[in-house]
Amino acid sequence: MTGKVLIIDDEENIRRVSRMTLESAGYEVGEASDGRQGLEAFGDGAAWDAVLLDQRMPGMDGLETLRHIKERQPEARVIISTAYASIELAVDAMKLGATDFVRKPMTPEILRNAVAAALSKQPRVVASGMAPASRIFSAAPLIQTITMNGFMILESEDVPKAPDERRFTVKSPGGDEHEVMVRINEEAIGYVERMTRRRLPAESSFWTIQAQRTLSDYLWNEGRVPPTRRLTVKDVDRDELPVAARW
Repeated sequence: MTGKVLIIDDEENIRRVSRMTLESAGYEVGEASDGRQGLEAFGDGAAWDAVLLDQRMPGMDGLETLRHIKERQPEARVIISTAYASIELAVDAMKLGATDFVRKPMTPEILRNAVAAALSKQPRVVASGMAPASRIFSAAPLIQTITMNGFMILESEDVPKAPDERRFTVKSPGGDEHEVMVRINEEAIGYVERMTRRRLPAESSFWTIQAQRTLSDYLWNEGRVPPTRRLTVKDVDRDELPVAARW
């Protein structure tokens, strides 16, 4: 697959390596060193098939640049590159219309896979007036619409065999699908109960979101499907305890 990709990043070395990687794969590539230059190069978007956009830049940051890009071209495919990803950032970026996330520094394979995955997906058109995410559980349906390093999490058709299991289908950049099971550790359930004085049983939807987060974190950090196709929710971030208390 080929196309035209605009790279917007304030780091010259990142732009150079990304350009070389994509050009070697047959893409035409343009560059901009900050958000304002990127918008000038983007124009009305007609000349570009995808944008590789750095999240942290001086002046106009990645999310603000993304918002302007989507205002100009609602169907633009925008891949956010960042070393500082979080579920909250992913949700905010998705609500603004981002297509994919890649982790910096990225390997050439991950970059090529992410661009190919973005170009293979239907463009995301975002409804106006969507507010940034304020709660982690709002990420549940949205996290399934974005790829992490070119991998997408889909709902599995397999029924869990036990209340503490969650099953997901992970679609790889090449299109292969892999079934992954995430187990909810009893120690994690006990920790939440001790800290919130509420017991959320393993079948609670709260744990479904924690399982999704565990899987997406793995794909983000490792850039591959778990070799054993199994993961475990072993703990819960302290920042999520207020959410659990209100669940």
